[in-house]
Amino acid sequence: MSQEKAVLITDVALRDGHQSLIATRMRTEDMLPVCAQLDAIGFWSLEVWGGATFDACVRFLKEDPWERLRQLREALPNTKLQMLVRGQNLLGYRHYADDVVEAFIQKSADNGMDIFRIFDAMNDVRNLKTAIEAVQKTGKHAQGTLCYTTSPVHNTAKFVQQAKDMVAMGVDSIAIKDMAGLLTPTATSELVSALKDTVDVPLALHSHMTSGLAGLCQLKAIEAGVDIIDTAMSAFASGTSHPATETMVAALKGTPRDSGLDLPALQEISAKLWDVRKKYHQFESEFTREDVGVQINQVPGGMMSNLANQLKEQGALNRINDVFAEIPAVRKDLGYPPLVTPTSQIVGTQAVMNILADKRYTTITNEVKRYLQGHYGAAPAEVNKDLRAKAIGSEDVIDVRPADLLAPELSKLRKEVGELAKSEEDVLLYAMFPDLGRSFLEEREAGTLVPEVLEPIGEAARPVSEGGVPTEFVIDVHGESYQVAITGVGIKGSGKRHIYMSLDGMPEEVVFEALNEYKAEGSNSRKSASKPGHVSTNMPGNIVEVLVAVGDTVTAGQAVLVTEAMKMEAEVQAPIAGKVIEIFVSKGDRVTPGEVLIEIDAGA
Repeated sequence: MSQEKAVLITDVALRDGHQSLIATRMRTEDMLPVCAQLDAIGFWSLEVWGGATFDACVRFLKEDPWERLRQLREALPNTKLQMLVRGQNLLGYRHYADDVVEAFIQKSADNGMDIFRIFDAMNDVRNLKTAIEAVQKTGKHAQGTLCYTTSPVHNTAKFVQQAKDMVAMGVDSIAIKDMAGLLTPTATSELVSALKDTVDVPLALHSHMTSGLAGLCQLKAIEAGVDIIDTAMSAFASGTSHPATETMVAALKGTPRDSGLDLPALQEISAKLWDVRKKYHQFESEFTREDVGVQINQVPGGMMSNLANQLKEQGALNRINDVFAEIPAVRKDLGYPPLVTPTSQIVGTQAVMNILADKRYTTITNEVKRYLQGHYGAAPAEVNKDLRAKAIGSEDVIDVRPADLLAPELSKLRKEVGELAKSEEDVLLYAMFPDLGRSFLEEREAGTLVPEVLEPIGEAARPVSEGGVPTEFVIDVHGESYQVAITGVGIKGSGKRHIYMSLDGMPEEVVFEALNEYKAEGSNSRKSASKPGHVSTNMPGNIVEVLVAVGDTVTAGQAVLVTEAMKMEAEVQAPIAGKVIEIFVSKGDRVTPGEVLIEIDAGA
């Protein structure tokens, strides 16, 4: 191992940097102006795609993520582009059949991707196999990933064995992915040294600043021979993001591991990105600051923000510390999975449900049930057997690679999306998020794609609309975001989720358009649950499926609805046995705790 090689740098500002600090909201139009300067720096790579960016493009920004990749490829002709892939989950939250994984990797390469960082939330290398082989077929760079975590069953020897297994699969490099900022300088030195002594491929370190230790860890890793470090331009660094690129370049200046990057040129780029960040001030969160508490509760910064939003919707933000205390207990019950997408959502959402119910596992999410059946892969340690019995009863637990049980599905997906898909990329967009993807493609077809509205900085409380053009913003009501359009004339009955205000110099009249899910009393509003036969939910969310019909006879504990909150599904069960006499919801409806969703009559 040579200590004299220059440290290679991957800058992550265009993916993980803004994902960590402004909820993945940076638009392509704000990336392109700095691309020429980034391209001239000489980075080993730029991380620009994958992770949550695909979801955010479709869900919030109303951008085609494939078009983003093509535009960035054109704007960065001299720099390798890198993405984050969730192994068999790709960019979604479930395992896909092998044919979908292979097609997605091929199309990503065709559209300009060079380096694929492939990880599995369980560190189950079986779930990496298809993606690694697919990258190899494209001739691109496959980087295997160790999701770093600490627990009674995780240690250096276990990570080294995982690295050896991935090298045997043919990866071109290995990355240590410290998503929660759990590494300490000493642990970093030990792990990097052990890996460099064992595997003969380049080694990268990706560590978040959540605990404030990542910069120190990177220096110890460099001393131990790490080849590549992940940093973020200072405008999108620190907090729950990464060490600043400029800082690490300066720290290495004049040493045998000098990166050779131009510090003044980096500063110029960051100055422009600071102006970009100001545009997204509404997405800044108090939970994206550095906090050494992550070394105790192991909750990554992005997970903290999601938990805070869940509790805020419930009016229970004061219980966030209870949730933080519950997370390690749920994680132990599930066999100590690393907390990274999707396991962070699985553990976090279950912890919230446990705390809000004031009783553990009153409601168990479908994802926890699938996890306990083995459908996400092998847990790092034994799971709680009583919890497994409660969640899945006598159902079988699988011990094979989960995707081995999945039939090819690409042809089926093509038929489902039909003529809405104009390309294979559209089919794969639909595959990642069927409901969301279909809506996106339908809106694109109709020419009605409208991105989130960015709040102007320092805008006065009373916006003024000029020339009859609406001034639009986004407000949150009962945990759901609504567009607000303010014009000179109110319009009723348009069916849009808009609030219209009549303006004549100063507000004189405010007309609220009726919203289906929150109608006033006397206009078919949902009643508050007050009887044993009233079915309600303890989490705000959306109806995914109604499992019963009026007239059906149900038993106590039978699943009658499936709801989705924070991308996790849960069954809502009948509180009593009886006959379904009325259903107040349908698929897609937004629901809040305490509402009557179904009424069951025990005597009918």
